[in-house]
Amino acid sequence: MATTLSPPAAEQNRSTVRTLLRLWPYVRPVRVRLFTAAFVAILASCIGLVIPLVLKWMVDGPIADRDPAGVWLGALYLLLLGLAEALLFGFRRWLVARPLSRVEAEMRADLYRHLQRLPVAFHDRWPSGQLLSRGTTDLMLLRMFLAFPLTFLLVNSVTIIVGVIIMLAQDWTLGLVILVPAVPVLVTCVIFEKRYSKAARAAQDQVGDLTTVVEESVLGIRIIKGFGRHRSQARAFRELSGKLRGTELHKARLLATILGVIVTLPEVAIGAALVLGCVQVADGKLSAGTLVAFLSTALALRWPVDSIGFLLAMSQEAATATERYFEVMDEAPESTVAVAAGSRAAGAMGVPPLERSREWGRVGAAAPRSAEQRTPPPAHNNAGLRFENVTFRYPDAPSGSRPVLDRIDLHIRPGESLALVGATGSGKTTLTALVPRLHEVTSGRITLDGEDITAMSREELRSRVAVAFEEPTLFSATVSENVLMGAGEDELERALGVAQADFVHALPDGVHTQVGEQGLSLSGGQRQRLALARAVVGRPDFLVLDDPLSALDVHTEAAVEAALRRVLADTTALIVAHRPSTVLLADRVALLSGGRITAVGTHHELLHNSPEYAHLMAAEPAEEQEVQR
Repeated sequence: MATTLSPPAAEQNRSTVRTLLRLWPYVRPVRVRLFTAAFVAILASCIGLVIPLVLKWMVDGPIADRDPAGVWLGALYLLLLGLAEALLFGFRRWLVARPLSRVEAEMRADLYRHLQRLPVAFHDRWPSGQLLSRGTTDLMLLRMFLAFPLTFLLVNSVTIIVGVIIMLAQDWTLGLVILVPAVPVLVTCVIFEKRYSKAARAAQDQVGDLTTVVEESVLGIRIIKGFGRHRSQARAFRELSGKLRGTELHKARLLATILGVIVTLPEVAIGAALVLGCVQVADGKLSAGTLVAFLSTALALRWPVDSIGFLLAMSQEAATATERYFEVMDEAPESTVAVAAGSRAAGAMGVPPLERSREWGRVGAAAPRSAEQRTPPPAHNNAGLRFENVTFRYPDAPSGSRPVLDRIDLHIRPGESLALVGATGSGKTTLTALVPRLHEVTSGRITLDGEDITAMSREELRSRVAVAFEEPTLFSATVSENVLMGAGEDELERALGVAQADFVHALPDGVHTQVGEQGLSLSGGQRQRLALARAVVGRPDFLVLDDPLSALDVHTEAAVEAALRRVLADTTALIVAHRPSTVLLADRVALLSGGRITAVGTHHELLHNSPEYAHLMAAEPAEEQEVQR
């Protein structure tokens, strides 16, 4: 079940204004239109406050003098003022619609680019639903805040100040009566802001949890149906949904409380002012027109005052959305993480803004290189792929815990294939993830042809190293797009041939067939073959294969191995293997046990000299396979 990520204590006590000011870099390019919209809204609001003054003139003038022409003139003034107010508010809405859509789009694009640049450890830690909610619901809240509450917090403040000045100018005693509720209203707003901010944070985090459950249920629908777990999943969804409903009801109660205060107290004050004003009119101390103007101004201020609770609530939700957005944006991208982890390359660069059709190919498939473009490796002992005293511990591991990999020393010579064998959980996949820098080494270093990989930009590194993962990931795209990932079309057939993926030609649209989300329209073996084709399509210098044949049947595996041997003859490869048939692809074998390399040699040497290796291979004796071949 999804777990909510709690904000740090320092952020729970954050300033709403300081948090919202972090949006300024996005707002700055459209500031002229936003400031113009605010000015137009203030002007429209002030025009609305002129209407009570026209009413005063009409009551004390044409109406008192029984002048029909004056009454009609006053009515015309009121009509023109109302029309001007409406047009100005409509113009304000037109001013902000397009630029704020642009702000939302740019923030969403920046979030997506940043997520692509964050290290794998970040994505291991964060539920996907939390990230999705930040890129959708939170950004929608921010757009709504910039479009309405931000402007009207300013507009209503100015309107209230101008309106109070007008009322005090009409009659200062009645003005003081109206101002009596100001202190309890302000106190209520302060208390409301603190409590509502916590409720808003909880609600938005719970939306992220709910999104995670929905996403996992959709992606895992085969497992849910296969094990008959739809009732338990529905129960988990109902629990989270009920929890979110409770939080939303708590928000509604808080909002109802503040609305009750800021609506009731001003209404009582207006009633008191009405009674006192009528007494003064009866005593001849106040004109009827002045009382009408005063009460009309007070009533014109009802909406700006009544909206305080609503605007504060939206501001708190926007501040929470901003906080959640920058929780992700403040995470250090891969380049910064590399420096923090002890990179020797002061000028190491991060991955540039990513495009799905190309950048995933940096990890999954190297850029295509012809034989003439290949640079021969330097003729020295550091050529090839070398691990030098490499230790790795996950960043979130408890202090003092045992490292996953401990002082790994391993050398794969140019053109050599090395099989990495070990029990489940021994760290094989983690070791392969260090080569393309999906994780950063804790200490030690890894070199390609003598060059420290941390001294290379990730773009350069991932153009030289191709990876096929144990669990192949396919995108909602065509077969060719999934395999090529930016490589040339002329490489497609060769790669499909190596992976024995000719089945794609029998698909409805051949290589242009959409494979569907996560490639679930294909079998496990088919997905694995496409992932292997993606790894070899770019003729990489270095190839890292994480148990690439585990889902294949015996006959397909034999055909893939035969084609793969030709590829391995021209590259330096590290192959995670669990079966003797895969081990036989390699020139040498390394045994990983307890996070350390305990033996290195040929398959036959380790069978005779390493009891642990012989035990791992005992399920399918390799000698029998060689006879069968």
